[in-house]
Amino acid sequence: MYIVHSIVTIPKGKEAEVIGLYQNRSRLVDEAPGFISFKLIQNELKREELTVVMEWENKDSYLDWVKSDQFKQIHDLEKKYPDKELASIKPIVRRYEVVAT
Repeated sequence: MYIVHSIVTIPKGKEAEVIGLYQNRSRLVDEAPGFISFKLIQNELKREELTVVMEWENKDSYLDWVKSDQFKQIHDLEKKYPDKELASIKPIVRRYEVVAT
């Protein structure tokens, strides 16, 4: 299994807006071969820190998704978001290979 975290820090007061965007996400990734799950989690102490957690069957499935037209489509929409402060947020991406369960 392969796990990817995309961590973002949201401007204070805009957490609910961003959470709403993810609650209404396109779900294109859900149909990607090798995709297992998607979760948006919020740091309990630093509420402005949100992390997307995606689980994949393997690294190749994730890399295929990143190269896909659907991935480009979703991320192009993010760049065009009307709130320029939110559109300019750059995530910190961390990738993990599961080595024991």
